[in-house]
Amino acid sequence: MPRTYLVTGALSGIGAATTALLRRQGHTVLAADLEGGDIAADLSAPEGRAVLVARARELSGGRLDAVVACAGVAHFDPVTVRINHFGAVATLEGLRPLLAAGSDPRALVVGSVDAVHPTDPAIVAAADADDETEAVAAARAAVDRGEGHLVYSSSKAAVSRWVRRAAPGDAWAGAGIALNAVAPGVVLTPLTKPLLDDPATLALVERAVPMPLRGHSRPEQLAPLVAWLTSPENALVTGQVVFADGGADAVLRGDRVW
Repeated sequence: MPRTYLVTGALSGIGAATTALLRRQGHTVLAADLEGGDIAADLSAPEGRAVLVARARELSGGRLDAVVACAGVAHFDPVTVRINHFGAVATLEGLRPLLAAGSDPRALVVGSVDAVHPTDPAIVAAADADDETEAVAAARAAVDRGEGHLVYSSSKAAVSRWVRRAAPGDAWAGAGIALNAVAPGVVLTPLTKPLLDDPATLALVERAVPMPLRGHSRPEQLAPLVAWLTSPENALVTGQVVFADGGADAVLRGDRVW
């Protein structure tokens, strides 16, 4: 049966691939992005997040069956934690009432295997406390001391922790809404192209994210997993960070499953 989805970051990468697949399957997809699509909204700011929710309510008639929060960046800048954590959480929390009105509602955020890499405890703690001002200050401090690379991993660890905490609660599982994260490895997108085109940074990426199963992935390879996790067929999986990373997590963490 056709469903109504909202996808953020829908004009490129995993978001675009997921949007295309869902539409081929006959579903209605509201495509949201910074510019263009059905909804133009800047998820780095509270005002843009409010625009997303208001426009989604208007265009959907107050009812969504699934939300996929794909929007994300990887800059050595506090904007990364603003979008990857606070923007994603605001998207899912803001659209939760529309999901509650839908059929077999499902929600998903795109995380990253980078969540298992070293993080900045101050950024993660502030995100856990829902203190965006403090998280931005901690991210700025990390950049200033030459550890800007920790901002991305911290943002993905924080949003993954939020999924784990929120999913079993009354607002999500209690309302029949499955909430999960997908954690890709290195995906061939405009976001990663500058890194992969440079032999020096490519070597660093491959050491940081080893992918023994077929190497770097394409967005189209992630889309079917996202589609299944947000489908009615997913009746039991919730609160999970599903690593779709070509084996990177297994290499990096070994047999530590908990």
